[in-house]
Amino acid sequence: MSNIEFGTDGWRAVLGKDFNYENTDKVINAIACYIFSEEKFNSKIIIGYDPRNKADEFASYIAEKLAFMGFDIELSSKVVATPVLAYCALNRNAYAIMITASHNPPEYLGIKFILKYGGPADNPTIEKIVNNLEKTFNNNITPKTPRKVSFNEEYINHISKIIDFEKIKHSKIEINYDGHHGAGAKLFKEIIDDNKIKNISINLERDINFGGFMPDPKEKYLPELKKLCKQNNNIGFSNDGDGDRFGVFNEKGEFVSANEIIIILLKHLIENKGLTGKIAKTVGASSIIDCAAKKLNIKVIETPVGFKYLSEVMRNEDVIIAGEESGGLSIKNHIPEKDGIIANLLVIEAIAFYNKKLYELQEDVKELAGKSFFNSRTDLKLDSKKEQDDIIEKFKNYEKIGSLNIVRKNTLDGLKLYLEDGSSILIRKSGTEPLLRVYFESDKEEKIKILNDVFKILC
Repeated sequence: MSNIEFGTDGWRAVLGKDFNYENTDKVINAIACYIFSEEKFNSKIIIGYDPRNKADEFASYIAEKLAFMGFDIELSSKVVATPVLAYCALNRNAYAIMITASHNPPEYLGIKFILKYGGPADNPTIEKIVNNLEKTFNNNITPKTPRKVSFNEEYINHISKIIDFEKIKHSKIEINYDGHHGAGAKLFKEIIDDNKIKNISINLERDINFGGFMPDPKEKYLPELKKLCKQNNNIGFSNDGDGDRFGVFNEKGEFVSANEIIIILLKHLIENKGLTGKIAKTVGASSIIDCAAKKLNIKVIETPVGFKYLSEVMRNEDVIIAGEESGGLSIKNHIPEKDGIIANLLVIEAIAFYNKKLYELQEDVKELAGKSFFNSRTDLKLDSKKEQDDIIEKFKNYEKIGSLNIVRKNTLDGLKLYLEDGSSILIRKSGTEPLLRVYFESDKEEKIKILNDVFKILC
């Protein structure tokens, strides 16, 4: 058996190598032991899967396995987005197992375990599951048979109560959508068509290779969408492989950072929807959020990177919006799980309410924050965790980066260095891949390049 490691959002590994039937049996057996210890057979388990290679086969295998153990199982009849399954877990008071590797490379597959509150399993739960990996599940109950169901309608009914589609219809907005061959593609297309939102939509069909790109809604993986937005001067949207992340282009064909989207939606939810409360963000998110929140008199709660931490805050605090720089967010009165589908719809709604172009709302963000921020991320692939730890430890001992003094060090997740000119560098280990992620932020793009160059030298 290969090592099974749970990252920031479940277990992910390369299909056919670490992600195999032997390891899957161990993970599902561990989850079964956990659920049984909590509630015996009194809770339903719902199972979904994304469009990845063999995701449907593993979902069916897991459904049969758990039903044979005696659990009440509902299996999605088709590809389903993670936020849809998460909402149905909350609405049905059920546990959920999602077969997905989210935004990871196409050769990966994984398992997300969603608890009855409609969000990712927290650390105490994951610890219990890991402790169960070598246990055997035994029962004397009569085996059951999984039932196939569709989850989309339940989710659509819910978001129709959150999004003001009438306001959007009256705005006569037109959009571009790149489904990125992901789990949310056809669902998002169905929603915008049913609500008469004029659109040009591409890459909706299943493709286990995601069109030859990473299933991550970043600018470099969305060349068709960028070109489309430049051609017709409409905004563009996309999602990742399982629909929990979003990507947005403005009417000029410029990619809009998740940090800007979070602020635009925070303003919108306060000013147009009347929501009150706090904002939660990860340590990897931009300082522009802190500046804008201060102007709006909104308290900021900062967490380690990973939506499971934001989920915990959403469940325990009065939070308007929770978001991360990688394109994940959720809002009050929804689920404590990132949802790229509702994020896209909220941006459309904000544009309808403000009656402005998205690039104009971006200018409003800069004005609100009082300055501009530029961000960049570098991923370093290293051979071992020791190499990753050694680099982080090395930077803990520095007092200067180049000519700039370090004024504060934050060890909430890895190491974040705050420099005297307002720039920052965050160094942390990826929770899903063997990478060291390095985030740079400054008020000028040329400073980002200098910081990157200095970082490489200091490594």
